[in-house]
Amino acid sequence: MKKNITILACTILLFGCKDFLIEEPKTVQSDVLTMSEYTGLNKAVAGAYSPLYSGNWYGSAYVLDAEMRSGNGKRPAESDYTSGRFIVPYSLDYNASSTPALWSTAYYVISCANNVIDNLEGKTSTTVDQQDLDNLHAECLFLRALGHFDLVRLYALPYTYQPDGPGIPYIFHSESDAKPARNTVKEVFDYIVADLKEAENLMDPGYVRSAVSDPASTCTRPAIQALLSRAYLYMGQWQNAADYATKVITNSKFKMWNPDQCLTVWGQDVPSSGEVIFEIYGARSNSYDPFWEGVSYMTDPTGYADCAASNDLVFLYNDDDVRSNLFRGVDDVDNLFWTTKYRGKGRAAPDVTNLVVLRLSEMYLNRAEALVNGANVAGATAVSDLNVITSNRNATAYLAVTPDDVFIERRKELAWEGHLWFDLARCKKSMVRTDFTGTNTVNKDIPFPDYRWAMPIASRELDANENLVQNTGY
Repeated sequence: MKKNITILACTILLFGCKDFLIEEPKTVQSDVLTMSEYTGLNKAVAGAYSPLYSGNWYGSAYVLDAEMRSGNGKRPAESDYTSGRFIVPYSLDYNASSTPALWSTAYYVISCANNVIDNLEGKTSTTVDQQDLDNLHAECLFLRALGHFDLVRLYALPYTYQPDGPGIPYIFHSESDAKPARNTVKEVFDYIVADLKEAENLMDPGYVRSAVSDPASTCTRPAIQALLSRAYLYMGQWQNAADYATKVITNSKFKMWNPDQCLTVWGQDVPSSGEVIFEIYGARSNSYDPFWEGVSYMTDPTGYADCAASNDLVFLYNDDDVRSNLFRGVDDVDNLFWTTKYRGKGRAAPDVTNLVVLRLSEMYLNRAEALVNGANVAGATAVSDLNVITSNRNATAYLAVTPDDVFIERRKELAWEGHLWFDLARCKKSMVRTDFTGTNTVNKDIPFPDYRWAMPIASRELDANENLVQNTGY
């Protein structure tokens, strides 16, 4: 059943985003005027990307919380290197009053996307054809799917474990008085796939949004296909995951970073040709910039430094593996490291950084996992796909591959990009931490299954919508 949701009225334009994607729209525009013509709709879609940089989402907490929960991160024991943040995700001391705040931010973007979709009809003109409108429609479907995908990963148990369990409300139309119940996890994923497949069909294959600072920061057809590959992977639909990964792998636009590039790409303002399929563009002019709370300052030993890399992760890399050099330490403490994937662009502190969401390495890893689980792609094997990764990282090549090999390689390659917690859940693996500095040893390790793999829904959401049901255990 198609759902609506209670959410603040979305003006869409996100006025504080000057120079982020396009010139800032004029605040005197009314919602009616904004939605009445293609120009306003186009600006509305551009502005809808801005909250992805929020501190509740990719700009900080969604990625860092996942790393701190998963065993990739730790809080430094030395008080000189912390500000007292990220204690809750590291210790997994969640409750309905202390839980990730993605819910309202993601549903805001979903509302923005829905409002555009609902106003596209009849907007062709002498200068705007149906394909122009279809491209906007596809972008909004992508944003709607991404928002729901990240929500269901966070607030529900994994599809591969409990597909008929409670997911999150999937919202197709945003209305101020709606109080939707939770769809099942399977329903949510089916809707995600349907939205993405429709977006793939609607979007012109060569479409790239114009007048943006970073073309990789908005939706393209390869981004849609890459997210489809990931969604199918989370569903355990191995052939579909492999097939969509292959669509991206065979796209000549994308190339693996070589060993030298692997170390230098993270601080670029706009990525050169290479692995990035979709990322969030970091700019101080974005009103959603988390500033001191952002991912760069949290992972900087000279900043707040609350999110350090665990030795469990750092010691996985062989000495020759260039990825071991993506961590920095401090002179006065042994075996204390921070990721450099968010080193920033060289701006004044607190720096800004781009946040990679989808990249080519993941597509090889997705396909390798699918192949080792029974998928078939002509000319590809799990060994050859993993060795594409290792050969570009100066790492040891594989002679044979098991599912655990793929999992470990995925952990090493995608470390600090927000994957491990969710990979553990969908693969039904327990989370085990050896290098642990927390005081709540009850939550040091999390077995699977366990209620703690789904975050609690905030009490304010439950109070506002009596049709929502809290996750078991909270």
